[in-house]
Amino acid sequence: MVNLSVNINKIATLRNARGSDLPNLVQFAKDCETFGANGITIHPRPDERHITKKDVYDLAPIVQTEFNIEGYPDDRFMSLIREVRPKQATLVPDAPGVLTSDNGWDIAKNEELLTKTIEELRSLGVRSSIFVNADKESMDLARMINTDAIEFYTGPYAQDFDKDRELAVEKYVYAAEIANTLGLRINAGHDLNLENLAFFKNNVKYLSEVSIGHAIVSDALYIGIEKAIHAYKECLS
Repeated sequence: MVNLSVNINKIATLRNARGSDLPNLVQFAKDCETFGANGITIHPRPDERHITKKDVYDLAPIVQTEFNIEGYPDDRFMSLIREVRPKQATLVPDAPGVLTSDNGWDIAKNEELLTKTIEELRSLGVRSSIFVNADKESMDLARMINTDAIEFYTGPYAQDFDKDRELAVEKYVYAAEIANTLGLRINAGHDLNLENLAFFKNNVKYLSEVSIGHAIVSDALYIGIEKAIHAYKECLS
């Protein structure tokens, strides 16, 4: 079964809208784990539009499953990682102010930064994962910089799913075969939902984990977070 990591950024966005502690982010993370989530993902951006620095420290001691922190590996981000030591750090190429992660790394252009960061993560005992596009060059370069895992940017798959699902998933199937041959752990995330997740999971072999936030929180508005988590886990079973 593929692991489900629930991204709770949107819960922090809702809380921040009123400047109080409702909904309570820590309790929500606990509930997600109770309801079957295999991990909790957060993305503490510099502007703290959702997850704050305080949230990182509040969540670190209570997350009992896999704690995954996403972010651009600047000094601020790496300082958090050094102090918190999550199970996994997912490196994304987002510049400050970007609305959401919308592309994989240009690994060749950022080779020095990524290699240095991955080496430090390994020394800290933190699994490294990098956000990538699904193509052979990215897989080969990911192996070259010695990352532990890759996370497929699945935005293009979700965008093209209703047009031609077989064509939409094709490059991910191919890239996953290469990644597996190279010994890379395979994660995926971005715009995966109850409509397209099962098809992706059933076609892309060797998938270890998906990180889902916006869609699962949106579904929870209608059916509740417990039922939403169960529905997503059913897609992954």
